[in-house]
Amino acid sequence: MKDKTTPVWDAFVRVFHWSLVLCIGIAWLSSNDADTLHTVVGYIAGSLVICRVIWGFVGSKYARFSQFVRSPRIVIRYLKAIVSHREVRYLGHNPAGGAMIITLILAVAATCISGWMLTTDAFWGVLWVQMMHRFAARAILFLVLFHIVGVLLASIRHRENLALGMLSGHKRLPGPVDVA
Repeated sequence: MKDKTTPVWDAFVRVFHWSLVLCIGIAWLSSNDADTLHTVVGYIAGSLVICRVIWGFVGSKYARFSQFVRSPRIVIRYLKAIVSHREVRYLGHNPAGGAMIITLILAVAATCISGWMLTTDAFWGVLWVQMMHRFAARAILFLVLFHIVGVLLASIRHRENLALGMLSGHKRLPGPVDVA
């Protein structure tokens, strides 16, 4: 099977992805207490996002923003292709997946920054910061759900297990009409 696949996701991207999944889960489960665990996990998530942004400029081919960040026009065209069952397979992230990555990074960053603000003397107990933190955290849950649906849809349509690819780092070799 290895000879029919190619490496796509480097170790950093995979560790980042699954570590952020874990952080979001722990942060959500500990959200009612705002205890040390919640705070520590928030700092870890924020650090992961900073590292991912850096890796988006200096990392491997499929980790770079230049490989998967597309204009809104291209993303909308790709979404229309999904609706009409004519989307092409991308070896890296497709335009919708790239948009989701950027949106999730921004949502996690907003949650981490607002959470940090709530630990400072200047913003502790400030209502608009609390509301921003709650809104961003809830947005993450919505985005994660949307991300999972997108991964399942692409996995079914392109007949490959994308979650497994994010574990192994490998995807099926590109075909003649796939975008490598």
